[in-house]
Amino acid sequence: MKDHEKIAPFSCNIALIGFMGTGKSTVAECLGRMSGMRVVEMDEEIAARQGMTIPEIFAKHGERYFRSLETGLLRELGSGENCIISCGGGAALREENVALMKRNGKVVLLTAAPETIARRVKGDSTRPLLKDNQSAAYIADMMEARRPRYEAAADIVIQTDDRTAEEICGELLTKIRGMGEKDV
Repeated sequence: MKDHEKIAPFSCNIALIGFMGTGKSTVAECLGRMSGMRVVEMDEEIAARQGMTIPEIFAKHGERYFRSLETGLLRELGSGENCIISCGGGAALREENVALMKRNGKVVLLTAAPETIARRVKGDSTRPLLKDNQSAAYIADMMEARRPRYEAAADIVIQTDDRTAEEICGELLTKIRGMGEKDV
């Protein structure tokens, strides 16, 4: 499937979850262009509403505060439809957030190897949980700790290593259609 090929919007929201650097933003943008659906980058939306960057929110208010902002935004978005939600890496770690995502949508877990993620986030200072360590080993440990929650939340799992956004979107569409999504 090519990025310029148009598809009909989904009849539900699509929430993209996964560890940072797995391609959620890139895939959301591509899927949004293909479908005409609204794309919400949770981190960008929260930062804009707070008037601070994510690292500033973490530094000033802490992770717990940030996680409550994620929950509030998911609550707001969960009542709509035809929205692609690119979730922050930790959003799916709260059961309440997963319930909100599933209420009116499908949850798609994007995965990648720790080495791929380390390469993608190298030098990125906007990721507070990796600010002091971006090694593949450190990332692998964090990913493994999160893996059970990510997998439990997911309706669909897609590997993103060495693939284009268009290839990933094509697989996502195929899998959603296979689940009976009638308006894809």
